[in-house]
Amino acid sequence: MTMTDDRQERIRNRAHQLWLQEGQPAGHHERHWHQAAADVDQEDAAGKSAAKKPTRKAAGAAEAKAAPKEAKAATKAGKPKKAAAK
Repeated sequence: MTMTDDRQERIRNRAHQLWLQEGQPAGHHERHWHQAAADVDQEDAAGKSAAKKPTRKAAGAAEAKAAPKEAKAATKAGKPKKAAAK
């Protein structure tokens, strides 16, 4: 199955879902198809951008593991403490 065939199948399935969700109305097939195509394109774009960027959590975890304990302790000591509520 080619990428175009896969995309067409995903659009077909999504359009069918939309049709069922709306109570199977007659005469709305073009609207369902266009909405489904937009949904599939949006999913593809979100998937591509997520694959390119490392997550912030993953990047932060790598930095946290690389930092020595002394540096963390110094950072904590340098932070001002919150005043106690009266």
